[in-house]
Amino acid sequence: MTAIATKTQPRASATVSPARKRARQRRGALRFIWYIAVILVSLVTVTPLIWTIATSLKPAGEVLSGALDLLPSTPTLENYVTALTTVPFGRYFFNSMVLSVGGALTNLFFGSLGGYALARLRFRGRNAVFAVFVSSLMIPGIVTMIPSFLVLRHFPFVGGNDVLGQGGIGFINTYWAVIIPGAAGAFAVFFMKQFFESLPAELGEAARIDGASEFRIFAQVYLPLAKAGLAVLAILSFQAGWNNFVWPLIVLNDQSMMTVQVGLAAFVNNYETSYGPLMAGTIVASLPVLLLFVFAQRYIIEGIAHVGSK
Repeated sequence: MTAIATKTQPRASATVSPARKRARQRRGALRFIWYIAVILVSLVTVTPLIWTIATSLKPAGEVLSGALDLLPSTPTLENYVTALTTVPFGRYFFNSMVLSVGGALTNLFFGSLGGYALARLRFRGRNAVFAVFVSSLMIPGIVTMIPSFLVLRHFPFVGGNDVLGQGGIGFINTYWAVIIPGAAGAFAVFFMKQFFESLPAELGEAARIDGASEFRIFAQVYLPLAKAGLAVLAILSFQAGWNNFVWPLIVLNDQSMMTVQVGLAAFVNNYETSYGPLMAGTIVASLPVLLLFVFAQRYIIEGIAHVGSK
């Protein structure tokens, strides 16, 4: 009897109750719906990029006649040649690179300094200062454009201005007109504050006991541990600077100072829009940011996960 019970026991455990079957079917249905939703979202996200690439490869006569076709019938690189030769695209590319890299470096330096001060230093009014920084994130950029322009235009002893900020153009039409307003962005300070708060406070206390200055503690103890956060901030700052359009259009008047995004507007006028060269220029202008995300996506995931796990 014992042997018979032992042999029949696996058969009893192998049977699945109807409730478990329904649970498995429900999970399978939910998984199927999830995959369908992910595929649809992917198609909606990728289709505009595919359409842009296809349009950039279409000849002029096919851009409008076959606007919805995702595959050009006669692919050509003529639009890329036109985009790179009609306007000084190389100069625009250089200007965008200088402004993007400069904005990223200033955000890294001042953002990390401000974030460290708000995270690790104890001083009166610290919470109020942090509240002001966070509150500034809620103010639309269009509201501060005119005051920022006037400050840059009437800055004393710059661009021919006197002590009262009169007689010249200040920082207008220079790289500094784009870099200075965002040199210490509120998001950079907020992001680095959250990152520094996730690091052990005991490290700084031990360094203070050994006689290290506060800046040395920041530079040699905490900053090397914040590489993931700095990488994320650098990528986001570079992307924001590279895609910036309105502010460079306002403060940069010289043709040789224009950025890539402003230069692409040359293909759009009151009478017609050159869609082929415009799409080709858009693809070329998107390459630096796309390549940056491809090679630095590991740092983005690591940095966001580190801050989010706090």
